[in-house]
Amino acid sequence: MTSAMRKLSISVPPDVAERLEHESNASAYITQAVRDRMRLDALDAELAHQGIQITDQGVAEARARRAAVEAEWSPERREALRERARRQALNAATGTVEQPAA
Repeated sequence: MTSAMRKLSISVPPDVAERLEHESNASAYITQAVRDRMRLDALDAELAHQGIQITDQGVAEARARRAAVEAEWSPERREALRERARRQALNAATGTVEQPAA
């Protein structure tokens, strides 16, 4: 975090305000959300630079393919993958490196 923080006043819709009211540190939450968006924008720019265009139709087709694959998963596999994703997200948030099982 930089020492030169700037204070801003923003207006948000009621649903966003309600969500932020549940955060212990709304500034940190918003900062992370904006940084996440900045990374996505940088990825989109890099993909465009490489000649790859992301379209709404392409995203919809990819989601449909993923849903078709996931529909074939057993409930056990789905839960195992959700748990793995939860662990990875927690590890990323805490800076923990998890060693693969032997």
